[in-house]
Order: sequence, then C-alpha cells, then structure tokens
Amino acid sequence: MRSALPALALLAMAAPVVAQVHPTCDDGVCRVQLSPQQLLAAAEKLVAEKRFAEAEPLVRALARAPGFALQTRFLSGYIASNQSRWGDAIGQYKAILSDDPGQTRVRIELARALMASGQYGAADKQFQVIERTRDLSPEFARTIRTVRNTIRANRPWQFDVAVGIAPDTNINNATAADTVTVMLGDTPIPLELDRQARARSGLGVTARASGSVRLPVAARVAAIVDLDLGGTEYDGGEYDSYVGQLAAGAEYRLSAATRISLQGVGAQRWFGGEAVSRQLGVRAGGQTVLDPRRRLGLQLDVRHTDALFNDAYAGWQYAAYGSFEQAVTPTQVVSFGPYVRRDALRSDALSSVELGTTLGVGGELKWGVNFGASIGGARTIFDAPVRFFSPDPRRDWQVFTRATLGNRKLRLLGLSPQLNWSVARVSSNYRFYSTTRSRGELTLARYF
Repeated sequence: MRSALPALALLAMAAPVVAQVHPTCDDGVCRVQLSPQQLLAAAEKLVAEKRFAEAEPLVRALARAPGFALQTRFLSGYIASNQSRWGDAIGQYKAILSDDPGQTRVRIELARALMASGQYGAADKQFQVIERTRDLSPEFARTIRTVRNTIRANRPWQFDVAVGIAPDTNINNATAADTVTVMLGDTPIPLELDRQARARSGLGVTARASGSVRLPVAARVAAIVDLDLGGTEYDGGEYDSYVGQLAAGAEYRLSAATRISLQGVGAQRWFGGEAVSRQLGVRAGGQTVLDPRRRLGLQLDVRHTDALFNDAYAGWQYAAYGSFEQAVTPTQVVSFGPYVRRDALRSDALSSVELGTTLGVGGELKWGVNFGASIGGARTIFDAPVRFFSPDPRRDWQVFTRATLGNRKLRLLGLSPQLNWSVARVSSNYRFYSTTRSRGELTLARYF
C-alpha cells in the first residue's frame, strides 16, 4: 500500500535531526534556523507525541516551503482530525487526493473523517476504493468489509441533485430524413416531409434528482424506497419532457457479498405539458461481489404501460439487464451491461424485441477530475409491418455513445461542475424512423 507520507517512517529519527541544529545568539536572544526537512521532522515528532498545538505553528511554516504541499496538507488534516475539526480535515485530505488519487493512506484518513462527521455514504465510497487496492492485508480487508456492511445497515438515506443547461440537436426526436417512401397499394411513392416533421434543435434547462431510503427491519431484511425525477424545459414548452419514477419494496441479504431485492414500480412521463404514459409493475434484482475488484448484477423488470396519447402503444414490457464491473485500478472501473427487452403492445407493428449492450469506463483522475465514457449498440426487430411504409417489418440498428467529465475539486455553493455529451444514431429500414441526436449537458451537481 502506498504511503501518503513516507517521512512518517522517520519519526524516531526526528529528535537527532533537530538536535544537530545549533542556535545563534545575539544580545541574549537565540535563534534556530531549520531546513524544510528538519522542520518536517520536528513537526512529525510533535504530532506522533500528540502535541498538536505545538506542531501547528511548524506545519504552517512548512506550508511556505516549495515542494512540501503533500506533507503539509496531510499533517494539517491529521491534526484537525484529532481536534475533531472534521470539515478542515476532510478539505485537506480531499486536496491531496485531487492531485494524486493513488494515496491510499490519505484515503483511509478521509474515510475515517467522513464517518466521524456523519457522511456515511461518502465514507462508503472511499472505503470501496480502498478495498480495491491489491496489497491490502487480509485482516485489513476484512475490517473494511465489516465497516462497509455497518455503514450500509445504518445509513438511512441518500440524495443527489443536478441542474444545468442542455443544448440538443433534435429536441423533438424527429427523423433525419428529408423525404420518405410510402406505399399506395403496391406502389411506392416518395414524399417530401414538412419542416415541422424534421429534427429541431434547441437549448433547454435541465434538472435531475434521485434519492433512496433504506431502513433495516430485521437482521437480514431492509425496506427500500427509490425516487428518480428528471426533466428538460425548452422555450415555448412544446417539447418539454419530464419523467418521475418511484419504487418501493424490500432487500434481503443472502450473505455478506450477495443481496436480492423486490420492488413495486410506478412511473409517469409528461411531454409538451401533457401526461403521455403511466406504468405500473415490479422489478427484482440481485448483485454479488465476486471480490473487491469485481461485481456482478442482474435486474428483471416487468411493467404495464397505459399510453395516454395513443392506445396502440399500451401493453406490457419485459426486460432483463445484466451488469459486470471490473476495477482496473482502485479508482477506475470498466463495466459491461448486456440487456434484452420485449415490448408486447396492442399494435403488433409497434411490438418488438430489442437486444443490446453497453461497454463503459469511468473513475477518478488527478486534480479532482472525474470521467466516464461508454459506447453501446442494439438491434430491434418488430413483430409486424406498418403497411403505410413497407410490406416488411421494421428493423432498426442503434449506436449510442456518452462521455462525462467533472471536477469535484471545484465548488459553487456546494455544487460541482459536470459536462455530459451523448450521441445516438438509429438506422432503420423505414427511413422515417432513422434519427440522429446529439445532446449536451452542462450541470452543477451535488451528492449527499
């Protein structure tokens, strides 16, 4: 495990180092000049002896020496922790990790300070990163697992929020085609599309909020509630889009590594100021930690859709989502997510089977930078043709990609900036359904 402060190993040598410094006296006043290395050794010795008030002036003096930022921040954070000044300690430790996420010792101290200040969710995230470190001793790894289980068992809620602006090249999700071919009997006829039917760009105001509540009700059982809200508003309101989803149920812990859950789900979507669909259903999920660096999950989702704008879109939706996560470093994770979905709607021409997958990578870099990138694709096959367009059933290929860049080190009213950009392309044998959409989001996010 990498040490946050290698010089701490030299604490026992600090006294001889300082003792070799000879004071200079003038008119009964003696002065001692210390090099930064000697100052560091003296400060470390005082900290080791828990003489924090005496060590603080030395640490402040050391902060003026170039090249000692890491040592100064660590000692300042350690002193603050021992004086129960958790906010100061957390700030110092985060500053170190923003510049070098690989400092495991610092991350341990940060997790401890977060727990002491009641920020259990944030502490759990830090312990998760620590758990992925390859050279942890078995005893320390078991201790971390125990601490994480305790956090999850006793943390009742979490809440995240983001607000920002969203430039979009296709706010009405319209076709990319200028002309389409329709069938008049057996005769194909090309038609030019009206401008209102083509893609329109726009700049929206977007907001998202998600929260969860987890309350233990028995030794292995917890009640869980998840709420997700999101939406984007455009000028004029014609293409405003909002969605809300609530899920409630229970989670059962099969073992320290494996959990399963069952929830009832309700969702509603609004478009252009009108409710367009409602869903009720159930979802079941499970996840298991294969080892600290690998996680496997599966979710099954069944729900019924009431299409308020067109009854042909009403029916049942069945889906299965898999996930596999592999940590390539303690702070960076690669993920793989295959899925299959069946839409059994009242109209056979709108019913379909979709098979797809995503591949992503994300994590934490130096200087507080967080990143994510993913790419995916899907194949959708519909049950029956739309005779107006073709005698053959519709077949679609989808390709989509997404990139995210943020910086937790920057703060504005407690919010951190984040930039998202996604591109989606649908290629269909029905030209009318071929679309291209690029969407950006510049948001300020807060994670509680």
